Amino acid sequence: MTSFATHRRKVHDTALPPHRRLSALRTCLTEFSPYGFRATYHHLCRSAEIPQDLERDPGALVWAVEELDAARALWLTDQAGWESRRRAQKGAGVRVPAPPPPTQSLWCPDPEFHPAAPLPDVMPRLMSAPRTGDLSVCPLCGVGRGTTPLHDGYRLHQLCAGCGLSLGWRDDGFSQGVLEAREARWKLLWSRAV
Repeated sequence: MTSFATHRRKVHDTALPPHRRLSALRTCLTEFSPYGFRATYHHLCRSAEIPQDLERDPGALVWAVEELDAARALWLTDQAGWESRRRAQKGAGVRVPAPPPPTQSLWCPDPEFHPAAPLPDVMPRLMSAPRTGDLSVCPLCGVGRGTTPLHDGYRLHQLCAGCGLSLGWRDDGFSQGVLEAREARWKLLWSRAV
């Protein structure tokens, strides 16, 4: 089992080669990724300006993991408060949690289309985002900016035109061409080539 804190320390460990430190950052993302793994990875690569050649700026990895850790700390604090209130509710015989647990993540299915603001700035809105299924108002933006469609190879998503959050989806049939194009693009993003 992985530990966010353990891998965060590895990102800071300058004795490790940069590719191992990047691997530790990616493992942190398996534990906490507010926009989904791919979109959060892309966000961190952009906000910390992680270069393709990690030797050029290994400090960018530290910047990225610290941004992720700051957002995670906000979520852990909110989660601890919710758990405390939930224990009291259970003691009082309340079977259904009210309110529901704080949201750790909302999904941005397009890795390149996600909020640009730093994660700690977005987390409070993300944690309190209503989960209503109403496509007219984005739960993250709080306004209706319209939607834009995205086919991921399996489903047709309706994304918030402002932040890229998936507001809903429906099965739309398998498309090998779309899937292959998305995976080819992801390989470029994964290696920070674009």
